Amino acid sequence: MKKTLLITILAMTLQVHAQKFMLIGHQGARGIMPENTIPGMIKALDLDVNVLNMGVVISKDGEVVLSHEPYFNNEISTRPDGKAISFKDEKKYNMFEMDYEEIRKFDVGSKLHNRFPGQMKMKVYKPLLAETIDSVESYVKQNRLEKPIYNIETALIRKGDGIFQPDATVFIEKIMEIVKEKKLTKRVIIQSLDMRTLQYLHEYFPSIKTSLMIDEKQDFEESIQALGFTPTYYSPYYVLVGKGLVDRCHAAGVKIIPWTVNTAKDMKYLINLGVDGLITDYPNQYTRVMQEQ
Repeated sequence: MKKTLLITILAMTLQVHAQKFMLIGHQGARGIMPENTIPGMIKALDLDVNVLNMGVVISKDGEVVLSHEPYFNNEISTRPDGKAISFKDEKKYNMFEMDYEEIRKFDVGSKLHNRFPGQMKMKVYKPLLAETIDSVESYVKQNRLEKPIYNIETALIRKGDGIFQPDATVFIEKIMEIVKEKKLTKRVIIQSLDMRTLQYLHEYFPSIKTSLMIDEKQDFEESIQALGFTPTYYSPYYVLVGKGLVDRCHAAGVKIIPWTVNTAKDMKYLINLGVDGLITDYPNQYTRVMQEQ
């Protein structure tokens, strides 16, 4: 009787945790599938991800394209003629100087990824944000899944305005055109390392949730002061997160979501600290962690 009761309580606890916790598939499920692709997003949904993270860039003809960088990363990209792109040449393949028709011809799924050797290989292209949303929404409807939140990250280069990306105003306006067209304002988080994009978003689209990314050690209160408003989420590199930071975020009414958390050990540690979610390349690891809790 006691054993049955304990099992029931544990199941209820995990269910409550799952309802509140944000499992964010980084660029879909990058450790398993090609990053920032439609197949990657679909796989993440199959792994119970409730938030899809995707980087976006702007093409020469003003299209919003899924990508982690505004150029073709040598680790994942193959030219239309089948030739590899070298590290020293990758920034020459600048998508801000290419129309989407040209961008779509590059293969970003067949090349072996040295940092993610277990990643499934397939010929696949960088999709448009609008196309990705349509595919995801269709998939969840067909399979009666919970509608996900879209965590859209502005993929840019510091001091790269006019070279690799438009200014913050144009960048956000382009994203928001699609968000409004797809009626997703309540299911979108705009995330960035660049405060300018979040500041513009907060001024002109104040109802949209924001996430401030942090990639190096800095004071939480000073970061918020520099931003000029309180974001919905604070998203630091996971090694920067301790109990003190979690408590300070929560005291300020801010949810904390570390990135990129890829091992079961780190996931357990951060969950026990009380973080509100995790960004991970391996959503399947989180499922195993929860089964072991």
